[in-house]
Amino acid sequence: MTDGVAAGNVPAREAAARFLRALDARGSSPNTLRSYRTGLDGYLDWIEAKGHDWHAPSRIAMRSYMAALADGHERRTVAQRLAALRSFYRYTTRQGLTAGNPMAALGTPRQSRRLPEVLTVTETERLISTAAGQADDVPAARHAIAAALALRDVAIIETAYAAGLRIGELAALTPSSIDIKRGEVRVLGKGNKERASLLGTPARAALERYLAEARPMLAALADPETKPETATLFLNHLGGPLGVRGLRYRLERLRVAAGLHEGVSPHTLRHSFATHMLDGGADLRVVQELLGHESLATTQIYTHVSPARLRAAYTASHPRATMPKDSAESDRMKSDRRTADTDGSSGGGE
Repeated sequence: MTDGVAAGNVPAREAAARFLRALDARGSSPNTLRSYRTGLDGYLDWIEAKGHDWHAPSRIAMRSYMAALADGHERRTVAQRLAALRSFYRYTTRQGLTAGNPMAALGTPRQSRRLPEVLTVTETERLISTAAGQADDVPAARHAIAAALALRDVAIIETAYAAGLRIGELAALTPSSIDIKRGEVRVLGKGNKERASLLGTPARAALERYLAEARPMLAALADPETKPETATLFLNHLGGPLGVRGLRYRLERLRVAAGLHEGVSPHTLRHSFATHMLDGGADLRVVQELLGHESLATTQIYTHVSPARLRAAYTASHPRATMPKDSAESDRMKSDRRTADTDGSSGGGE
C-alpha cells in the first residue's frame, strides 16, 4: 500500500475522477455514474469548505457531514450519497490512495420501505386496449401513421409487461434482440449483464404486427442521414429511435387516456409483471432470473404487494380457512349439544 505522503500527492478531485472512470469501465449505468458524481462533488465541496483532510476525515467530521446531509434531504438520498462514499473509499483504499475507509464504522439511516406501485391485470389490459384504439379518432389523412404508432405502442406495453423490462432496456432493444418464434428477448441489463426473458403469445403477436406493418412505415420517415440510428426496435413519429424520454411521454399519454391513477410509470409495468407472476404461483427465484436481479432480497419486495398470493397461501394452509358455512354451523350445534349433555349429567349426580 502507498504510504501516507504518496497518498497525499493525489488531489481529491483526481481520485474521484479515477473512481468514476473505474465505475464506467465496469459497466455501471449512466444513472449510477450521475448519482455517484453528484454525491462525490457535494462531499468534496463540504470537505474543502470545512478544511478537513479527505484522506482520513475523523469520525466526528463524518458524523457532522451526515447531519448536514440529513438537513434538507430525504433518507433515500442520504443513503445513496453514503453508498457512493463507501464505494469511493473502498476504491481509494484498494488503490493505496487512502489508509482505510472512514465510512466503515458509520451506519446508514434506516429507510422506510415503500411498496412498488402495481397495476391490476384488468388495468393492464385497459392500458393495452387504449393504445390499440389510438388511431380511431384520427383524420383519414394521418390515419396510416397513427395506426402505425398505435401498433408500436401496443408492442411496447406488451413487451415491457411480458418480459418485465426496465425502461432503459426497452429503449435499447434492436430487432435482432427479439426471437418471435422462440418467444425470447435478449436484454443487456445493469452492469452490461445479458439475460434472456420470455414473451407470451400476445406480446409475440404484437411485435410481429409491429415489425411487419408499422416499423417499415416509420423507418421510411427517417432522415437519410440518421437512418443508421434506426437499428433500435422502437421508432418515433420521425423514424428515429424512441428513447427513454419518448417512452415515458407515450406511457403518460396512454395512462391519462386509459383513466389510470397518477404514479403509473414505465417501471410500474415491471413491478406488475413480477407481482402477477408471483400471484400466478411462479417461484421467487424464477422471477429473480427474469428480472435480472443480482440479489434475491431485491425480488422479495414483491412478495409484500401480492394480497392474492397471501390469501391463496392462507386458504391452502389454514385448517379452518375454507370450512363451509354449513359445516361450521354443524360444529357449533354439536358443541352446544355436548355442553347440554354435560350440564345434564352433572345435575343428575347431585
